[in-house]
Amino acid sequence: MQADLILDCQNQHGEGVLWNALDQKVWWTDIEGCALWSYEPATAKSQCHSMSERVCCFAPRKNGGLIIAYADRVVLLDLLGGDETLVCEFEAGNPETRLNDGRTDRQGRLVVGGMNEVSGAPNSSVISIDENLGVTEVIHGVSCANSTCFSADGKTMYFADTPEREIVAYDYDGSTGSLSNRQELASFANEPGLPDGSCVDADGGVWNAEWEGRRVVRIAPNGTIDTIIEMPVWKPTCCAFGGPELDTLYITTSRLLSDDAALAAEPLSGGLFAVKPGFKGVEDSPFNG
Repeated sequence: MQADLILDCQNQHGEGVLWNALDQKVWWTDIEGCALWSYEPATAKSQCHSMSERVCCFAPRKNGGLIIAYADRVVLLDLLGGDETLVCEFEAGNPETRLNDGRTDRQGRLVVGGMNEVSGAPNSSVISIDENLGVTEVIHGVSCANSTCFSADGKTMYFADTPEREIVAYDYDGSTGSLSNRQELASFANEPGLPDGSCVDADGGVWNAEWEGRRVVRIAPNGTIDTIIEMPVWKPTCCAFGGPELDTLYITTSRLLSDDAALAAEPLSGGLFAVKPGFKGVEDSPFNG
């Protein structure tokens, strides 16, 4: 199968795509373009919201507005009014790290991790933010947090520290948000790309966008890759099921660190792509705080 271009938005670094059931739109961030985007499948209309700084990860809130992970802090934001409430700062003592990938768990916590974007050292972390805006560190010693997503029953959290070239599975306690029993789900040692953003389907599969791999893959519950979505661009970044039936896989892509020759060869880089792969997704919970 091959994904088709849905929107030629030419994002500098499209990421963090999600389906917002509250407004029936696909949302994603252009991190380096400092913008939030939305796309409404019913009308094929898109909208770009310029932001004052990089939005690395976000989620809709149950009671309206968004929770936003900027590079150095997490806030609650009224996108239309602009009102912002600080939730926490992130690793203020380390100027090399920033927030990166995250998703909400089935209880509505936001689990978001960081990356060292300067040296790549494994000295960042993953934090969990609950409905009372309490912040807990759940993983430490991270170089580049990616692939965070949760099984349909909420009992497993999937995660990748991208340079380690593997996706791991943790037992996840939904009542406390704690992790245990880390196990490898799938090795990417022989894959063409690195594990970037992920989502799950209703049949227990994990879908992963392979950074610099020109494809999105489905990892079956036994850890094998059983479905491949070919991409016409080099740098897929994240994926999420959306649409009224949750049967369309939306895929963000990037132009980051691509020279003029690469962009001339792949002019659709940075676009939003979609495919119907024959599976249905699981709706993400809005942030409960």
